[in-house]
Amino acid sequence: MSETERAPSAHTFQVDLRGLVDLLSHHLYSSPRVYLRELLQNAVDAISGRHALDPGAPAAITVHADDGLTVTDTGVGLTEADVHTFLATIGRSSKRDADGGLDGTGLAAARGDFIGQFGIGLLACFVVADEITVVTRSAAAADAPVIEWRGRSDGSYTITTLPSAAKPEPGTTVRLTPRADAAEWTAPGRVLELARNYGSMLRHEVTVVDPRGTRTRINATPPWAERHASPQARRDAFTAHCRRAFDFTPLDSIELDLPLVGLRGVAYVLPDAAPPSRRAGHRVHLKGMLLSEQADELLPDWAFFVRCVVDTDGLRPTASREGLYADETLAAVRDALGARVRDWLTGLSASDPALLHRFLGVHHLAVKALARYDDELLRMLLPWLPFETTDGNVTLDEFARSHPVILVARTVEEFRQVAPIAGAAGLGVVNGGYTYDRDLVHRLPEIRPGSSVADLDPGTVTAHLDSVDPAAELAAAAFLTVAREVVGRFDCDVALRSFHPTSAPALLLDNREARHERTRARLADEADGLWADILGSLRSEVPRAQLVLNHLNPLVRRAASITHRELVVTAVEALYGQAVLLTRRPLRAAESALLNRSFISLLDHAMLGHEPDAPRKDV
Repeated sequence: MSETERAPSAHTFQVDLRGLVDLLSHHLYSSPRVYLRELLQNAVDAISGRHALDPGAPAAITVHADDGLTVTDTGVGLTEADVHTFLATIGRSSKRDADGGLDGTGLAAARGDFIGQFGIGLLACFVVADEITVVTRSAAAADAPVIEWRGRSDGSYTITTLPSAAKPEPGTTVRLTPRADAAEWTAPGRVLELARNYGSMLRHEVTVVDPRGTRTRINATPPWAERHASPQARRDAFTAHCRRAFDFTPLDSIELDLPLVGLRGVAYVLPDAAPPSRRAGHRVHLKGMLLSEQADELLPDWAFFVRCVVDTDGLRPTASREGLYADETLAAVRDALGARVRDWLTGLSASDPALLHRFLGVHHLAVKALARYDDELLRMLLPWLPFETTDGNVTLDEFARSHPVILVARTVEEFRQVAPIAGAAGLGVVNGGYTYDRDLVHRLPEIRPGSSVADLDPGTVTAHLDSVDPAAELAAAAFLTVAREVVGRFDCDVALRSFHPTSAPALLLDNREARHERTRARLADEADGLWADILGSLRSEVPRAQLVLNHLNPLVRRAASITHRELVVTAVEALYGQAVLLTRRPLRAAESALLNRSFISLLDHAMLGHEPDAPRKDV
C-alpha cells in the first residue's frame, strides 16, 4: 500500500496545561496580543532552520485571517519525533538541543538565527484559542511524513500521521480556533494591525490575507539597509519612516551602527521639548521581530530628546521577550549609542549652526544635563546655550561680552527679586535657579579665560543702590519708624534708597537660607519637648530680609509724607505686599492676610476721605 493510500494513524495524549496557560496569560505576557508575535517567531525560526539545510529554499510566511487564524511558513518543518519533543514535552526547545541539531539534522549552525522557543511560543496561543492545530512536514528527508498535532486548552492532544497529499511541500501550518471571549484578537483588522506592528522589519516576506482574499505584505527593508540615490533622498526616507513609526517629523536623523552586537538603526530628534520623565518610546527589534516599543533602557537618561528604532542580533531578551535583559552588553550598547548622539551634537556647531540653534531652542535642558559630565561637549556648546539673564534670554557667550563679572542668583525667586534693579544698575545677573544652570555658569571661566563668575549676594545689589539725601531721610524718619514696626512682624527691616527703574516702589531682598531659618524658628516656638530641642540646635545666624523703598518713586515719596498713622500702616503693608508678589514666591498665610487687609483699608480711607468729619490720628 502506498504512503498516500495509508490510513492516518492517530494517538491521543493528556497533560495538564491549565497551570502553564494561566502562567503565560497572567504572569509572563503583558497582553494576549503577543500570541501573533509568537507564531511569527516560530515561522521565522523554521525558515532559518531550513536555510541551514538549503540556503536556496523559499522563505515566506502567510497569515490568513478569517473565522479563525492560520499561519503558514516554508520552513524546516517537524518530524514526529520533533513534535513529541517540542510540543508534547512542555518547555523543551529546538534551540537548546543538546546534540547540536534538530533530530540529528545538523542545524546547530543556525542556532544563532533563532529568536524564540517553539513549544512555549505555541502554547502561548492558548491565551486566545480553545484549540490549536499544527500540520507540518519536515525538510530533513524527501519522504518525511505529514504530522498533525491537535491540542486543546484542557490539556488533551492527538498526534496523527497524514497522507503526503495533505502537505506536499515542507513547512508548517498552524491554525487557531479562537475562544469566544478572545475573538477580537483574531479579527482580520486586528490581525493585520498586530502583524504590521511586530513584523514590519522581518527579513522574510510576510503576507496577510483577509477574508476577501486581499493580500497585504506587511514588512519592508528598513531605510538604513537600503541604497538611496543621494544623501537628501536618504534623509527623506528616514523622515518618512519616522512619521510612520512615531507620527512626527524629526529635526534630524542620527544613524546608529554597532557591528559588534549586530545593531543598526536610527535615532530621530524630537521637534519639540520632551521632559526627562518621558524617556520611553524606543522601538527595539530582535532579528527583525519587534521586541519592545518602550525600551527606555536603550539610551542614557539625558538622551530624552531622541526616539530610536533599532534592529539587533546581539542583545538578550527577557523571558517574555517584551524587553531587554539588563546585562553588561546592554550597558555597553547604551554607552556607545549615547556617544553617537553626543558626537552628532558636537558636530553640529561646525557643520550646521542653524540646526544647532533650532535644536537648542527646544532641547537646551538635555544638552545642559549632558554638558555637566562631558567636558568636550561643555567646551563645544556652553557658549551657545541660552540662559535667563538681566539682559533677557541670551547665550553665555553674548552675555559675557557685556558683563566681565557675571553674578549668579541661586534661586529663581532671588533672580526675580533683583533682576529689574540689577539690570538698571548695570549688573549682569544670570538666573541659576533652574536645573543645571548654576553649575554650568560657574564653569564658564574654563571655556572663556578672563571671565569672572560669582554667586549673587543681596548685599551686592544693596551696594549699587544710591543713598538718600540725609535731609530727605530725616524728613521720612517717622514714616520709616512705623514701617519697621509693620514689617518687623515678618523678620524684615526697612531701608530708604534711590534706584532705577523709578517705576519700582519697593524691593524685597531675601534669600532661601533666611526663609528656612524663620521657618525653623517658628516651628521651634510651636513645638515642645525633644522636637523643640532638635529644632533649637539647628539655629543659625542669617541676615534679616530687607524691604528697600525707592525714594525716586512718586508713590513712596508721597507715602513718606503721610502723618496719619493708620494710613501709614496701610501704605507700608501695601508696599510690602507688592514687593512680596514681585518675588513670585508662595505667600504665607500672614502675608495673604496682610494683602487683603491693606486693600480693604485703602478702600476705607478712600471713602472716609470724602467725609468732612472723618476722624484722624497723627503719627
